[in-house]
Amino acid sequence: MALFRHISFICLSLFCTTSLVSSHSRHYTTPSVPRLTDLFSHVSVNQSFSNSFGGRNIKLLNNGSMVTLSLDKTSGSGLASKDKYNYGFFSAAIKLPAGLTSGVVVAFYLSNADMYPHSHDEIDIELLGNDKRIDWVLQTNVYANGVSTGREEKFYFWFNPTLQYHYYSILWNSHHIVFLVDNIPVREFPNNGKFSAAYPSKPMSLYVTIWDASEWATHGGKYPVNYKYAPFVTSVADMEMSGCTMKPKQAGSSCSNANLSSIDPVGGLDFAKLSNQQVTAMDWARKDGKVPSTEGKVQSIQLRVSPIDIGLSTTRNVFESQSKPAYGEGGEIKSKVLSSVFRRMISKIGGGDKLKR
Repeated sequence: MALFRHISFICLSLFCTTSLVSSHSRHYTTPSVPRLTDLFSHVSVNQSFSNSFGGRNIKLLNNGSMVTLSLDKTSGSGLASKDKYNYGFFSAAIKLPAGLTSGVVVAFYLSNADMYPHSHDEIDIELLGNDKRIDWVLQTNVYANGVSTGREEKFYFWFNPTLQYHYYSILWNSHHIVFLVDNIPVREFPNNGKFSAAYPSKPMSLYVTIWDASEWATHGGKYPVNYKYAPFVTSVADMEMSGCTMKPKQAGSSCSNANLSSIDPVGGLDFAKLSNQQVTAMDWARKDGKVPSTEGKVQSIQLRVSPIDIGLSTTRNVFESQSKPAYGEGGEIKSKVLSSVFRRMISKIGGGDKLKR
């Protein structure tokens, strides 16, 4: 029996480490959800956006309906919407660069830092590049009045985001902010309780960028951009921006403050809260993909565990703490955390101490 436990421990170590390294190495059946991206019209990139920086690394395709943004030794590149928006639905189909992309960040976000440099609002989807061992990571965050009110959260994907286009979307209204991937909610930030006093409320522009974030993006900056593999090219299509527009040179908004929901495309009751179907899908996504936050406090680590391989239940929380991060330098899992994880797992098959909290 002791030998069996020892072998099981080794197998668990190898399997779980692999699961943490590659979140899309196994097949997952995604839950059914309403396709919000089908509700809104696509916009023309060349008519709705201006070059923000790196103009020579921006290539319009398909009569301006698609664009590629690239990062090389000279510059990254980015677009900024010509209009500012006070609430709305924002989405793009993005195909990320393949290969070794450590230090590279592709960002899809709303911000008004150009108008409020000391008290800006921001709603972020940041896609963080990978080293040889780690997949692309989705990072979300919310700022209000210059303060990070949303606390960064990271997720592994359930697919390879470099093989084809996937939808990345932001729903922002007076009720909540919802981050979605392929129409599946992965995070909800409500405008109530402790968050209501620090909720983004000023008009913002939409940005799409690729840039060098070597200082922090991959394992806290341990793996910088390797320009041997440049240029890093991301492709963007099916852009959607539907909301209350604020023309930069004009006063007022396209939405009536007196009756916002009658004009605001996402201000009605249909968008006031997630449906039961969406809540179930979000629970699925967060259960399978959430990784430690970057603020030094672990929210949860999720391991994808196969019931066929080791006879245990499917994915579950294995460590929750407000202590030190579970990742050591370079992204490896600290042995203390893994030993606790394996003790809990092994106890299910006939041995091991129970995990002490």
